[in-house]
Amino acid sequence: MQKYLDIFIEGYKGYAGYLYNDIISPSWNSYFYWLILVSLFFLVLEVVIPWRKKQPVLRKDFWLDVFYMFFNFFLFSLIIYNAASDVVVNLFNDGIKAVSGGFDLQAMNPLRTMPLWIILIVGFMVRDFVQWWVHRLLHKSDRLWEFHKVHHSVEEMGFAAHLRYHWMENIVYRTLEYIPLALLGIGLYDFFVIHIFTLAWGHYNHSNISVDGKITGGITGGLIGIVIANSLLDISLLSDPSLLIKLGVIAGCILIGAFVFGGFMKKLFNSPEMHIWHHSYDLPEERRYGINFGLTLAIWDYIFGTAYIPHNGKDIRLGFPGVEEFPHDFIHQNLNGIIDQKK
Repeated sequence: MQKYLDIFIEGYKGYAGYLYNDIISPSWNSYFYWLILVSLFFLVLEVVIPWRKKQPVLRKDFWLDVFYMFFNFFLFSLIIYNAASDVVVNLFNDGIKAVSGGFDLQAMNPLRTMPLWIILIVGFMVRDFVQWWVHRLLHKSDRLWEFHKVHHSVEEMGFAAHLRYHWMENIVYRTLEYIPLALLGIGLYDFFVIHIFTLAWGHYNHSNISVDGKITGGITGGLIGIVIANSLLDISLLSDPSLLIKLGVIAGCILIGAFVFGGFMKKLFNSPEMHIWHHSYDLPEERRYGINFGLTLAIWDYIFGTAYIPHNGKDIRLGFPGVEEFPHDFIHQNLNGIIDQKK
């Protein structure tokens, strides 16, 4: 027991130190500043190319959502989650070793010797697939839906709505995605790269913008080009490729992404045009448990028959039946599903 108490204390202190250094000593791996930069990028886009032109930039509950961004990603981890999760992870790994006679979940994994680009692609695909099922569970389970209502209480959509969610969702998602990612040996740096990409795409899905598939295809192609230029070239194709060659590879991938994949990007990846329907107030009776569950990829919805885009949903009503009486403040929203707030 003392071992796990020490892990809890060190986890608490360790995250506090990490967050402090992340803020005062910015680097390329500073998640705090990546969150701010990505958010400012989409805020600017919402000003320059708004999809719903009559919607205010500082829409309804904008500042509440901004607070949610920092609470869910930093304050919640600082208060309890990071230290508690360290204990749970160690208990789980120790249990696996005890039952299996010494199997080390962290050391024995199939991706440990693979190139970075394979690790990132496999890790991203597995995580997104697990999250799709978790998201569907949040709608199917009456108990979990009470937590998920917080996210669906958004009545005017914008990028920051991406991070308005109940703190219990952190626990549900992270618990269920940990096992497959740990079995694959996804490390902290790998997870950081995957998470930044999915963070940006989640902001995009919720943002008040609408862009052509060629643009998102070009951006995705460029990101793939960066991975190829900085890992695959050095490993497999060329030794010490020049900067000009790397830039050429990135430019080529941008063109391929835009003109080859652009036509079906919105069938492959989630988009504001698709995700707005997930937040629709009025759902068909046969789809009352939800539609368009994809977080980053849209393919799971098309594969499992939950994709639904009947028409341009730019101005549809958002929320859920009863959202009018749902709490509008942070404290009562996060007590929803924990205590009975009915009078």
